[in-house]
Amino acid sequence: MIRLTWVQPEDLVGHELRQAAEDGRDVRDVAERWHAAGGHDAPPRAGASEPGALRLRPLAEDLLDELAAIPSPLAVDEPSDLPAIIAACPNWPAPTAPRDVDRALQGKRALQADPALQGDRSLRGDPALQVDPGRVLGAWQGRAAGCVLGKPVEKIPRAGIRQIAEATGNWPITGWFTAKGLPGDIAERWPWNRRSAVNSLAENIDGVPEDDDLNYPLLALSVLERHGRDFTTDDVAKLWLDELPAGRTFTAERVAYRNLLAGVEVPETATYRNPFREWIGALIRTDVYGWVNPGDPATAAEYAWRDARLTHTANGIYGAMFAAAMCASSLVASSAAEVVEAGLSVVPPRSRLYQAVRQAAEDASAETDFERVVDRLHERHGALHWVHTINNAALVAATLIHGRGDFTATIAGAVAGGWDTDSAGATAGSVAGALNGGVPERWRMRDTLASSLTGFDGVGLGDLARRAQEMMRA
Repeated sequence: MIRLTWVQPEDLVGHELRQAAEDGRDVRDVAERWHAAGGHDAPPRAGASEPGALRLRPLAEDLLDELAAIPSPLAVDEPSDLPAIIAACPNWPAPTAPRDVDRALQGKRALQADPALQGDRSLRGDPALQVDPGRVLGAWQGRAAGCVLGKPVEKIPRAGIRQIAEATGNWPITGWFTAKGLPGDIAERWPWNRRSAVNSLAENIDGVPEDDDLNYPLLALSVLERHGRDFTTDDVAKLWLDELPAGRTFTAERVAYRNLLAGVEVPETATYRNPFREWIGALIRTDVYGWVNPGDPATAAEYAWRDARLTHTANGIYGAMFAAAMCASSLVASSAAEVVEAGLSVVPPRSRLYQAVRQAAEDASAETDFERVVDRLHERHGALHWVHTINNAALVAATLIHGRGDFTATIAGAVAGGWDTDSAGATAGSVAGALNGGVPERWRMRDTLASSLTGFDGVGLGDLARRAQEMMRA
């Protein structure tokens, strides 16, 4: 009998009970009935139940629907509709003026012909035409490097990551993880991620291996190329069904995929029996929406909202908007602190995500030892699942601020934090790579990306950067 992680109703109740505790719903009666029937709590990592749990399915389906009907007292401060999100953000940034490519090109030619006009801002035109291509390539390179650094230690907690790194002379982390020289007892205590160890250790990296943290940016690029800037959530959903293998989806994305196939309409795809709707899945999908809107975090956040509402609500959506706004800023900003502020400008200040990120940024600014910063993050957010949005977004912000532009320190901090190592590493690397206009040689891989998506297997990061820059002008 096949047991599928993330979709069996009897495996979702425990996760929904945890979600209820996080968003302030009183579900003690439901929890008592579930446990009395033999139902289990949410597993700390992953995994499907034993076949015997199938007997709980009818009860699980009833309880999931009952839990969904209990309103959250936090909903007022954590809306999911875009107009309400904007209204809740007092510092929501003004979008840039509509693109006028002809005017921008004329201004660019005028500036080239007469350097004396450099001070005339009216001639500068579309900021997209002035973005350094090296920063766009650096964003792709950074995302790939951060992702691959975190892949082999995904699901290994913070203590295990440090033991592995120390045992192989890589602490503080300054290079790829390796199995060479790793003592057998540590390897047995902290086994590598079995799917990633074959292509993401120093001794076997050959190009950029496939990962969902890289597939989703490719899908975002595809939806823009196919449907333009007016793409809809339905366009994203149809593209997934056409191009994204169901087996390459996880948590909220897998539930939404199932819901689409069952005929559930957007945005109910994000809420119907989906206890993962505030987890990290949407945050990892939206970098491209920022890259095609350089210096325009408001538009980047709007694009991210259209994508994220397929699968997520509230803080899950805010994480996507936060990442997109940071990426929009990263192509024109001069510091990581500036980027994080741009990200926070599109997040409701009374939300849990805003408060977590704000506190993380303050700690990182004041504390010289990053390990103590991470200690505080785990003290505050250790009860959250390791792939939740809030804890990982806070970690990304902290490592960006503390790293102060140092690419290696930034991605190392995201991975050493011990939560969603490849996802946090990818987002932090994306921003740091853009800020630096590239990544150090040690973090560059052969320029070919593996992917199960049609037309992308073997694509080079340079080509992806060119296509993203073309979309800036679209």
